[in-house]
Amino acid sequence: MAMSIYQGRRSFPPGAAPDAVPAPRRRGPRLLALILLVVLGLLANMLLVEAYLRNDFAPDSEPGQQQTAENVPDAISYGGPVIDASGAQPHSYRMPARTIALTFDDGPDPRWTPSILDVLHRHRAQGTFFVLGSLVVNNPEITRRMVREGHEIGVHTFTHPRVSALPAWLRGLEHSATQGAIAYTTGRSTSLYRPPYSSTAGALDDSDMPTLRETARQGYLTVLNDLDSEDWQRPGVPAVLRNATPGDGAGAIILFHDAGGDRSQTVAALDQLIPRLQAQGYRFTTVSAALAGRVPDANSPAGFTQKSRGWALVWMVRIAGWTLAFLWLLLFAAGLLFLGRTLLVVVTALRHARQRRSPAWSWGPPVNDPVTIVVPAFNEATTIAPAVRSLARSVHPGVEVVVVDDASTDGTGDVVNGLRLGNVRVVRTPSGGKAAALNTGVAFARNDLIVMVDADTVVEPEAIHRLVQPFADPTVGAVSGNVKVGNRQGLLGIWQHIEYVVGFNLDRRLYDVLGCIPTVPGALGAFRRRAVYDAGGLQVDTLAEDTDLTIAVHRAGWRVVFEESARAWTEAPTGLRQLWRQRYRWSFGTMQALWKHRHAVVERGPSGRFGRRGLLLVTVFSVLLPMLAPLLDIMAVYGLVFLDRWAAMIGWLSMMAIQFATSAVAFRLDREPLRPLWTLPLQQVFYRQLMYLVLLHSGLTALSGRRLQWQKLRRTGEVTRPAPAG
Repeated sequence: MAMSIYQGRRSFPPGAAPDAVPAPRRRGPRLLALILLVVLGLLANMLLVEAYLRNDFAPDSEPGQQQTAENVPDAISYGGPVIDASGAQPHSYRMPARTIALTFDDGPDPRWTPSILDVLHRHRAQGTFFVLGSLVVNNPEITRRMVREGHEIGVHTFTHPRVSALPAWLRGLEHSATQGAIAYTTGRSTSLYRPPYSSTAGALDDSDMPTLRETARQGYLTVLNDLDSEDWQRPGVPAVLRNATPGDGAGAIILFHDAGGDRSQTVAALDQLIPRLQAQGYRFTTVSAALAGRVPDANSPAGFTQKSRGWALVWMVRIAGWTLAFLWLLLFAAGLLFLGRTLLVVVTALRHARQRRSPAWSWGPPVNDPVTIVVPAFNEATTIAPAVRSLARSVHPGVEVVVVDDASTDGTGDVVNGLRLGNVRVVRTPSGGKAAALNTGVAFARNDLIVMVDADTVVEPEAIHRLVQPFADPTVGAVSGNVKVGNRQGLLGIWQHIEYVVGFNLDRRLYDVLGCIPTVPGALGAFRRRAVYDAGGLQVDTLAEDTDLTIAVHRAGWRVVFEESARAWTEAPTGLRQLWRQRYRWSFGTMQALWKHRHAVVERGPSGRFGRRGLLLVTVFSVLLPMLAPLLDIMAVYGLVFLDRWAAMIGWLSMMAIQFATSAVAFRLDREPLRPLWTLPLQQVFYRQLMYLVLLHSGLTALSGRRLQWQKLRRTGEVTRPAPAG
């Protein structure tokens, strides 16, 4: 019977490499990695597009830095507001007498542009709208209405930058993108252009000439203005009317705005200005109609190429907006999960601590039954001696230690024999992996209470006695110990120490209260032999054999509890490569175990209760939330660079404060000094990103259906047990 467990769990043929699985197929993971890189690249591109579109701009009349105008030809400086700089000698045009071209910048706006169009329609006047390409994309129907009602459209760039400060390629992109948006939306092209922050022709300086000639080569007429209504300052309707009224019957191009703020004064002023000037014999028309015969029609039908480019641009912008909205939605969900989990964990952990520290608390009569401690070991010569000594010296009566030497090549078994401890024996086996070694230890155990301890773990003298006390309750089948990091040197060791105290033991208190602890850690855990048999022994079809066994014990109808006073110190990885390999295996193994036991969610009895509680909580808190958590950092950086930096900083610091408070509670409950928490901000910035990548890597491996190789970590034997906590 004993050997049948061992034999039944073997999955490696004789002579196979220790702790190895058949060579994996790598095509799947590589393909998934490539797909992931493409998706991440597209996501980054969409975020950058959206960030560019959200670039704020100041009002049109914001003054720029004054420069000389020595290189501005007199034909422009003293000419009209419509400039053709395409030839060797640029020339300009003025409006005919009593001819008004109402021009509107910065739209279309979903609120104010329709109101202005209504005024123009009511008074049978046409206008020229210099639009932003980004707003054309967001308000296509308003743009189409402009064309449908006989108005003219011109380019005012895509995002309203100060074009003279941009490189030539970006200026061209601003213009062509707006042209494409207009073409796709209206089916028309435009030959009119007005630069942002422009004024009259007399205000042009040397910095403006390169862009004037550049836009002329692109086929545009530059349209400035004769009169500025200054409606952007909201000086009051009478002031807007004074500023926009030409003198002595002169024609004029008048500047208004249909977006960029409250334009109620603009609407009211237009409703008075147009009929007043019409009564004086003025006509209101578009720029190109006023100059008919001297300039071509500004809005000719767009070609297929323009429409196609516009289609691609419009949909890229829309997808970018949807992407950002989706990310904000995910961020909101992640925030809710994070806050909900924090509140649930802290409240439950405090309740758990109060219950356990109550004088009336007891598992039942003292448990003094003999215990077998099983220690699986493969090439652990560096760490095995202190681990075995600590186990052999346990104060619990009747302790035997069985070290299962899994075909070690470094003399692990000889090191143990050299200790000459009377209650310790070594069982040597062919290579079979950790699960097989544990099954062998269970088979050779003389006692019904079995403790499993890793070969790099040092325990307190009282740990084993405390660990088995919950077995006073006959329904308890397994007990989780309180595992701590024993090598806390350096930032990496401190960060792992914080993770163990906060991320592992605090969660374990929550799951203990809810009756669904998902993992009895391999570093320190106790089982009834009967519970192990009922669970089918340790399996080799997942890399998280501890999680797999714990879930199986739950499903077999046994309780699994946490005994926080049973403390052990384990050796954490000392390098990033070792840490990556360990956490990769843990994450992948956990996913394997969750998938293996997925049917528990729909089953009845103890299995169903654990499935609908434990599996769902672990999936949400240990898989889904960590996968969403990077959004907290991504969107914080995104907001800091592209959005409201103060809001982004406050949001991130708020999350940091919650993390610190949660960590402080966890450290107090575990009676640990708070000194390591000074590194918490650094842990969030650096260590957490590494854990995100590990989880992502594990997820890709799981999706590929690949079996992961068992990875032996390099050990240093640096575990030390701190002084007893107060």
